[in-house]
Amino acid sequence: MKTAHIKKMKIFILAFLITSGCATIASFDLDKLYGDENTANRAKDKLPETAENSAASLFFEEDVAPIIEQRCVVCHACYDAPCQLKMSSAEGIERGANKEKVYHGDRILAATPNRLFMDALEPEVWRERGFYPVLNEREQTPTANTQASVLAKMLTLKQQNPLPDDKLLDKRFDVSIDRAQVCPTIEEFAHYAKAQPFAGMPYALPELTPGEHNTLMEWIEKGAFMPSHAPISKEQQQAVNHLEDFLNADSLKMQLSARYIYEHLFSTHLYFNELSEPDSQPQFYNLVRSRTASGEPIDIIATRRPFDKPDVERVYYRLQPVVSTIVTKTHQPYGIDQSLIKKWQAWFVDADYKVSKLPSYQPEIAANPLTAFAQLPVNARYRFMLERAQNTIMGYIKGPVCRGQVALNVINDHFWVYFVKPEVAISSEVNAFYESQRDNLRLPAEQESTALAVTWVEYASRQGDYIRARNKFMNSSIKDGQQFSIDDIWNGEGSNDNASLTVFRHFDNASVIKGLVGEPPKTAWVIDYPLLERIHYLLVAGFDVYGNYGHQLLTRLYMDFLRLEGEANFLAFLPPQTRREEHKSWYQKAGPELTSFLQGKVNQFDQPSGIEFVTKNHKKELFGMLAEHLKSVQPKGYHIADSRLSSNNKALLAELNKLKGQSAAILPELSMIMIELENSDEPEIFTLVRNSAHYNVNSLFYEETNRDYKNDNVTLVHGLLGSYPDVFWHVKETDIAKLVAQAQQIKSEQDYETFLDAFAVRRTSPEFWPFSDKLHQTFMAHKPIEGGLLDYNRLENR
Repeated sequence: MKTAHIKKMKIFILAFLITSGCATIASFDLDKLYGDENTANRAKDKLPETAENSAASLFFEEDVAPIIEQRCVVCHACYDAPCQLKMSSAEGIERGANKEKVYHGDRILAATPNRLFMDALEPEVWRERGFYPVLNEREQTPTANTQASVLAKMLTLKQQNPLPDDKLLDKRFDVSIDRAQVCPTIEEFAHYAKAQPFAGMPYALPELTPGEHNTLMEWIEKGAFMPSHAPISKEQQQAVNHLEDFLNADSLKMQLSARYIYEHLFSTHLYFNELSEPDSQPQFYNLVRSRTASGEPIDIIATRRPFDKPDVERVYYRLQPVVSTIVTKTHQPYGIDQSLIKKWQAWFVDADYKVSKLPSYQPEIAANPLTAFAQLPVNARYRFMLERAQNTIMGYIKGPVCRGQVALNVINDHFWVYFVKPEVAISSEVNAFYESQRDNLRLPAEQESTALAVTWVEYASRQGDYIRARNKFMNSSIKDGQQFSIDDIWNGEGSNDNASLTVFRHFDNASVIKGLVGEPPKTAWVIDYPLLERIHYLLVAGFDVYGNYGHQLLTRLYMDFLRLEGEANFLAFLPPQTRREEHKSWYQKAGPELTSFLQGKVNQFDQPSGIEFVTKNHKKELFGMLAEHLKSVQPKGYHIADSRLSSNNKALLAELNKLKGQSAAILPELSMIMIELENSDEPEIFTLVRNSAHYNVNSLFYEETNRDYKNDNVTLVHGLLGSYPDVFWHVKETDIAKLVAQAQQIKSEQDYETFLDAFAVRRTSPEFWPFSDKLHQTFMAHKPIEGGLLDYNRLENR
């Protein structure tokens, strides 16, 4: 008790010194006291290795870094980090903060990209780009290091003004998604602290413990030393060299193939399966374009999009080690092994085709993969994407953006995805049809990042022409007895569990998992080659988060076409009358623009289904047939039955899946549940996903008016799903019956608050950080490759 009291006294004495008269020091006084601000003052990572630096490195890695990761990175990562302060790496901390928002959907002109590790590398360049330091860049003394550090001031402000001892945050705290962003420089901090005394860090969450705070303040006082990154191992380097040699072969065939591979994997985290240790996170890599060949330092070619003109005679594809803390919202792990390389070799190298000339990087060519890669066999392209279909679809959720309602309100909250098998998609007749439709399949990215939304009319016309031509082709090509059947759906060759996917949308973010999870959904997609390719180039390769309003709106509107196409492919397996009835039910209260497009632009596909139905519920029967077709490639892990709960408690917990209508609508998007087991110290984790029902998902601006609350439902998933939890539940296995019974009573906001009083770990709880630590520890123990830190920017205050 005495030691704890002394520690608290030290904190408050330091807080008084930092925020007393010195807090009102103006910029010129800071310069006078501590010298001019200059990034060169912090160039400690360039100093030679010394005993002092070794001790500082150890202190950072063992004591400081874990606190930053578990307490800071959970809010400060990706483009949506407050004030663009990314604390997931030393480079991000050194870069500092910026007052501009990346998510600025109404900008008239495209913004300048500010991507860490790409658009600039040195702090002085970031200063020129409008970033200001959060660490002291003046004279390096203990006093200056705390007095001239925004980070130190933020931490101390929180210690001075911890969260009020209340269940809910009051009006002094704004935790809304689009809250106003206040980003003070050190010169502005006194005014900030006076205006918002409760806005210290961690914001709207419990303060650090005295030990955690003292550790960070000691680190800052000593100069906030962050060591250089250790080189990768010899074994890792050999694997890197081998893959780079493969990708950078000199033949035109391989240069074109490598370009294709890069443009599909640039947003992923590659790792080598053979070098991964069980139960530990592997070394990840980004695939980048470089001006330099293997064996030389990487010199990244920084362009807005992966297919933009590189302005070099020869592009080299290199593996750049990932040095940032892994966060789930941007993490797309992609394992590389010899069996995969052999497939790439067969598809792209050994296949019988010729490349006479490399395609241009001009936008009208490069933005359309059906044109740019016309010389590559469709078989190679389609099988490449199918092999890791989850990663392909996940790209538009985790790739170029961290959140994006504009991109995601175009999809339903829960649907299943199937794929046309390659043998159907790559026939010579189909290839010839794709070739004839290149112009109609052009994508908005050809307009680059400052686009006019009015060009949507042009793309709508082309899409209408394509669908008309496609239906005509299908009607003429399908002969008696050759209609679509279950056998036309890819079954993963009986072993690839990417053959079916489940997509959950969580308002402005989403999740993609393998297999058919949850109750049969309202809608489903069947994806063929051109649709899969266009989804990637529309929302991943071609999407620019820094683009203007027109670019982002045009992307959203075009995605309507792709969703309709995927849904139409699924409906084609149903009898014609059922197709029309189902489609009508999916687009209740649809706006006139959609009705006009569907009725005036697109001819109906009226060929009969190749499936004989024996029940009146054709869609349900079709889902059953597809489930049987794909049963050998359904992964385990996401179902309640896969947990270690007792049989009785599994059955009890499954009752949560019956929450519907108003009871479901009151719940937030993602409720993450930790259950303490009777017979184990290791808890079980579940996620309760709310699926918001809509009359249609065609409206960009009127989502709430399209909500069909009475049909909301939930899906309980074993494990953690999603990156942005809204609430945490914590319960003992012996209390599952109580939890379920009380959840079933939720009919109002008051009922929900009472439920949270009994079972939630709110963002205001003193147990919040210990719970968070245990949750992440459990997550990483079970998912060392897929796992990462969650993001707490969506935690509710209810």
